[in-house]
Amino acid sequence: MLKLEKISEIYDMKVFTEGGEYFGDVEEAILTKTKVHGWRVKATKNSYLSKVLGSARGVIVPHQLVKSIGDVMLISKAAAPAGGEEPTP
Repeated sequence: MLKLEKISEIYDMKVFTEGGEYFGDVEEAILTKTKVHGWRVKATKNSYLSKVLGSARGVIVPHQLVKSIGDVMLISKAAAPAGGEEPTP
């Protein structure tokens, strides 16, 4: 179970896919009355999102796709746009 003192500690946290690809930064939490519904992740310079989305500002990642939160947020690669495929180096 995830325990946080303040949800604001997550803002601006780096987000990575489970494959190690830098995805973007947390911009905002999307809340219902009793739980976190999702996370708005902004496309930042050199992030996977900026490469895939072009001029779009970011995406909403459902909380179910978050694998863990610690020093960084780790998400499932299924959260990636364009069918969930990560670019191959």
